Amino acid sequence: MTVKQENFITKEGLEDLKKELEDLTTNVRPEVINAIKEARALGDLSENAEYHAARDKQAIVEARIRELEYLIENSTIIKEGKSDEVSVGSTVEIKYVDDDETEEYKIVGSTEADPFENKISNESPIARVILGKKVGDIVSVESPNGNYEVEIVSIK
Repeated sequence: MTVKQENFITKEGLEDLKKELEDLTTNVRPEVINAIKEARALGDLSENAEYHAARDKQAIVEARIRELEYLIENSTIIKEGKSDEVSVGSTVEIKYVDDDETEEYKIVGSTEADPFENKISNESPIARVILGKKVGDIVSVESPNGNYEVEIVSIK
């Protein structure tokens, strides 16, 4: 029995997944099928590098299509709204208690996480401990590099 995992995502993120799926099914898949046909026409398949490369690409494309279909089907759109509590979709400013450094993070689903844009997954260690907390709360975060404390400065 397969357990469905809920995928939290923004409306824009869901649209991006749908666009990628559309591109793979309407453009990339036909190109790969055509490449396989052309490689087959070259003859002996056992030693045909073009054929094997095209088949490998087909496997990757088909796997990504299945993954995107699953993600889209099991997505829960994040409802962004003002809240006094940290939730998925919140933009949170936190202060690291040890060094008074502040950071701002947007908590998103795992498929949209991008540390370079300060978008962290709701499954990350820091997000897990601040979810449900309020401005002024101080929480301890466990990490592979040791524990540290953060204070929630603001929630947007």
